[in-house]
Amino acid sequence: MLGTGLVLSNNLSAFATAPFKGGPVIGAITYSFRSMPTQVENLIKYAVECGLNHLELSGDPGEAFAGSPAAQPLPFQMPARGQELTADQKAVIEERRLKTKAWRESVSMDKYVEMKKLFKKAGISLYAFKPNCLGPANFDGEIEYAMRAAKTLGADAVTVELPTDPAHSQRLGDLAAKHKIYVGYHNHTQATDTVWDTALAQSKYNTMNLDCGHYIAAGGPNTPAALLALIEAKHTRITSLHMKDRKSKENGGANMEWGKGDTPIVEILQLIKKKRYNFPVSIELEYPVPAGSDAVQEVKKCFAYAKAAL
Repeated sequence: MLGTGLVLSNNLSAFATAPFKGGPVIGAITYSFRSMPTQVENLIKYAVECGLNHLELSGDPGEAFAGSPAAQPLPFQMPARGQELTADQKAVIEERRLKTKAWRESVSMDKYVEMKKLFKKAGISLYAFKPNCLGPANFDGEIEYAMRAAKTLGADAVTVELPTDPAHSQRLGDLAAKHKIYVGYHNHTQATDTVWDTALAQSKYNTMNLDCGHYIAAGGPNTPAALLALIEAKHTRITSLHMKDRKSKENGGANMEWGKGDTPIVEILQLIKKKRYNFPVSIELEYPVPAGSDAVQEVKKCFAYAKAAL
């Protein structure tokens, strides 16, 4: 159930079959592999090597596969931080933005159908899609494209950073209701137990993409016990969790290898198992990849840690 009387009706019911006996569904956001080539075919290989059957697809590789103009390289290098773009460079970027907008508003879903088949052939389902076109500056046509693409991929939700303007979460909620797809709002360290409440009240399709590591890194009242209580209190409005291990603010806030930070990963996974919550948990690799390793090996370690916790 998601909210009063609302059933998670698309693919989440299928997640009752976990990747290992007696546990919640563990997937990954493909952002975890950003240090490696991220073409869709590569992402599939990485997931298979890690033993993962469920993914949240980041927007850039998905849109590149579908032929977005935004995937074409710029004819210049972006300036270093603190340096200004030239007028000509700004014009090139604006032209590409307008071409990408027009593409999104008119593109066929055929490439997304093809993409879904590739993932399915590898035994992978996509439960969320995170394209970079759900912000306040994007047009309704771009947002609706993102929602159509997500549904074509078989996903239950698009994910986006939690807006600071309630008017935008209302807008997204209204468009999500039109397309019957959830919007999962992701948090950083602005997270509090009530920061989602306005969006959740605006639409039954507005939901939480709760980042457990960022919540803990905010510190203060955001303790492990508070996080577990929040998950219990809001479980009917969560479409997915992002899992990483971070130190609390008081301990420096660093991203850590799993088991070395302050995020109660074991307790969260055991809570989901005990309560039989049906939202997936996404591994999000953000700690530095150690020398001699790569993102695939580190995601494998995170997955193994989750399995051991259960």
